[in-house]
Amino acid sequence: MCGCLLVFAMVIIGGITRLTGSGLSITEWKVITGTFPPISESEWNNEFAKYQISPQFQKINSSFDVNDFKKIYWWEYLHRLVGRMIGIVFIIPFLFFYFKKQIDKKLLPKLLFIFMLGAWQGFLGWYMVSSGLVDNPFVSHYRLAIHLVNAFITFGYIFWVALDLQFEKTSKSTASKNMLMISILTFLLLLIQITYGAFVAGLHAGHIFNTWPKMGDEWIASAVTSSFQNEGFESLFSNMSVVQFIHRTIALIIFCLVSWMWFSRKRNELNLSSQQQFAINISFVILNLQITLGIFTLLFSVPVWLGVTHQAVAFLIFAALIFQMHRLAKG
Repeated sequence: MCGCLLVFAMVIIGGITRLTGSGLSITEWKVITGTFPPISESEWNNEFAKYQISPQFQKINSSFDVNDFKKIYWWEYLHRLVGRMIGIVFIIPFLFFYFKKQIDKKLLPKLLFIFMLGAWQGFLGWYMVSSGLVDNPFVSHYRLAIHLVNAFITFGYIFWVALDLQFEKTSKSTASKNMLMISILTFLLLLIQITYGAFVAGLHAGHIFNTWPKMGDEWIASAVTSSFQNEGFESLFSNMSVVQFIHRTIALIIFCLVSWMWFSRKRNELNLSSQQQFAINISFVILNLQITLGIFTLLFSVPVWLGVTHQAVAFLIFAALIFQMHRLAKG
């Protein structure tokens, strides 16, 4: 569970890093030596000189001095430091218990897969950052989405393995298969929603149509239909208006599905256990909180604290739906 908490912290710090424009402040990827931040004034000036070559400095932050640079540097440094801590927290206990021969044979491949997911996430982080270091002072929203979704998947897999260990002695579920299928469908839609959340963030689409429930004066903004007509299929992934509309729409569909499960949980024919009902209840509560945060984040044009909170609660609803699927499938 310690690993889950560190990944959660990583996602929150990553959100702050993105919203404060700090992600491009470190222009090199040094796995070992990058663990230590600049200390002396000459080291800070050296790092600042590297940043001054970047397109973000030249096109956006050209007024920055070294003190301004330090403010954004620390967020990106902390983001990378937590990533390293996650690796250490995993690899040291893993090696200890492996050489003590205390890791179950069925668990070993799962732990190795977690390690691969973590290493892949580190690579994706640099792959994302590198897209904003040449010509364009913004990272690719596609790479941002891949990086974010992989972080969620990594956490989700760790959490599922932990739940298996926690509830390994429980009997197989007798709950309604329809309820489980709806839960899986909701989870898959949430993955798409998280992807579109990254698109909204990467394209800064949260700064337009800052009204709810309508987009301006329309239920479906004319910019959405005209963009689709002019840009075609590509607009579904790269147009600010279309991406925001899809993000709004998927949120409504997920709300309807979770609400249906919540209102249906007491039906006798579903044969739900108390744990399964609790899982559905907690998903319903967190989702309502998340939708409320999403609305206010949009209405206030994405202030940093609301944007970070919205991303953090997305993590919680993701965890809640994993717990719900696990209990419906195995509890």
